[in-house]
Order: sequence, then structure tokens, then C-alpha cells
Amino acid sequence: MQRTKSRAHAFCLLALAVVAFGPLALGTVARAETVKIGIIKTTASGPIFVADAKGYFAAEGITVDLVYFDSGQPISVAVASGDIDFGSVGFTGGFYSLASQGVLKIVTAGVSEISGRHNQAFVASNKAWDAGFRSLKDMPGHSFALTQIGSPIHYALGLVAQKYGFDLAKVRLMPLQAIPATVAATTSGQADATGLTGSLSTTILAKGDAKLLAYVGDEVPFQLSSVFASTKTADQRGDMVRHVLSALRKGARDYHDGVNGDKPTAQTPEILAILAKATGQTPEDAAKGLPYMDPEGRLNVADVLRQYQWYRAQGMVKGPDDPTFIDKRYVVDTAR
Repeated sequence: MQRTKSRAHAFCLLALAVVAFGPLALGTVARAETVKIGIIKTTASGPIFVADAKGYFAAEGITVDLVYFDSGQPISVAVASGDIDFGSVGFTGGFYSLASQGVLKIVTAGVSEISGRHNQAFVASNKAWDAGFRSLKDMPGHSFALTQIGSPIHYALGLVAQKYGFDLAKVRLMPLQAIPATVAATTSGQADATGLTGSLSTTILAKGDAKLLAYVGDEVPFQLSSVFASTKTADQRGDMVRHVLSALRKGARDYHDGVNGDKPTAQTPEILAILAKATGQTPEDAAKGLPYMDPEGRLNVADVLRQYQWYRAQGMVKGPDDPTFIDKRYVVDTAR
């Protein structure tokens, strides 16, 4: 009888321990959820690199798997198909097309092009420069290499055409599908100009393989990128999405505080070291191409909607006039 009471007492204690401490009370450890994020290996992915390196994903119970792409459009397709869970890349015509069909949802901001923060650059080939191509106003009549029609640099070029009053149709666009191909075409003189991310422009300009025309942020600032998920993920995996966003916002804050100020801070060496390791650069080179990140991870919603309307006007998107792809359950607007 006493043995029965002892067993019952032990069972009650075990039950209380399970209630109080969950699976750990039984000697098991909850497994982290693996999440795939599609990115391009440039400093524009900086907040994600920071969140990963500083353990913010792990602290949220997330094992992050960074999947690298050579251009932006395929990332949208990979998210829509479920091959990856999130994408973080500059806005593209392909993204807006899928999003306007209800397939993709923006869940938080990425980086922005702003004046004084040198990230993407318009560059001319040495051959074209020597022939007199010295400014963005000279763009008509020249060839321009880009990854795809509808890429972020295509949009930036469209803004430049509006700013300087020339017809974008007078520029011969050369879609080459991958960033290395646009670099090769420009440095070899097959293309007169291109747009390069901060990581690449720094290296290529330093080597003298091309000439700087202007930085995108100084000429035509805009919300460059976001983090997005499939609508299915946003709707059905809300808890996981919030854990990922919590990690990303911590990474955004550290990135902003470390490298977006006018002067270095105590965090700057650590952040630059993380970016350099992730992009295969030296910290000195990484520091020369750093896009801006809102410290709270807020999205410039009004600018995103302007971009969407531009892509519609170009005939690349046939979605509704009033789209619903900005997920207000997760996104914080810069206007707030």
C-alpha cells in the first residue's frame, strides 16, 4: 500500500514538472524550426546577416538557412512556389506581378536608397566614358546592362529618365539574367553602363574597371527592398513569422546603429566584420557600400505603392489599382 502511494506521489510530481517546465522536464529539447530566406550576397542583406551572426534567430527558436541567388526575380518565384519561406531583395516587376495576384505578402521592410548613403551606383564602362559618356543625362542612345526587365535598377533608371526628362525607350536595355554577367558586359565594354550594388561597385570602381556616374540614393531615393512571404505562410504560420520578424528587427537596429550614422560607434567594428565575412569583402570595402535601414524596420508604404503603379504603367503588372499585398498584421509604416 505504501509503495502504491509512493508511486502515485512520484507520478504527481512528474506531472507537475511537465506542466511547469514543458518537454525539458522529460529530458527532451524542443527542436528549432528551420526557415529558408532567399537573398543576394550583398550588403543590402546586412540586417539579415547581423541577425544571424548575433544569434537573434536562434534566440527565437529559428534555425535560418540563407539561400543565395544571382538576381532578384527568381527569389519571388521561389517564395511563391514554397521552395523557400521568405525573400529579401529589391522590388521587381516579377514580385509585384505575383503579389498583385494575391500570392505574396510583404511582412516587413528591407533597406532603402537615400541621399548620402552610397549603395547602388550607376557606372559607365571605361570605353563609353572615354567616348564622352560622363553623366546620367547622357544615357539616351547608350546601352544599359541589367539582370532582368523589371529589376530594381530598371526602376531606378526609369526614375532617372523622369528626373532628367528623357525617353527611357531611347536607352537600349540588355537583360543578362545575372549580376556577374552585367558586370562582365560593362567592364569589357560590351555595355555602355549598368547599375551595381554597393558591394560590387566599391570593388569595381576601386580597380578602375568602370567609372562612377552617380549613386542611386543621391539621384532617386526609394524603398529598395522588403522581406516577404507567401500568402499561405503569412496566413497559416503567423507565430513563426513573428519570431522571424522579432529577430530581423533586432538585426535592423544593430545594423542601423553600427553603420548608418554620420560617425562610427562602439558597434561599428563588429557590424562591419559581420558584413565583410558574409559578402567576402574586407571591412574597409564593406564600409563603402552601405544602404540605409530604418532602425525600427518600418516600410515606406507610400513609396512601395508608387513603385507598383510605375510597373503597372510599364505594362509589367496587370493587378488591381488598389493592391492588398502589404500585410498590415506585420508591417509598420514609416508614416506612423
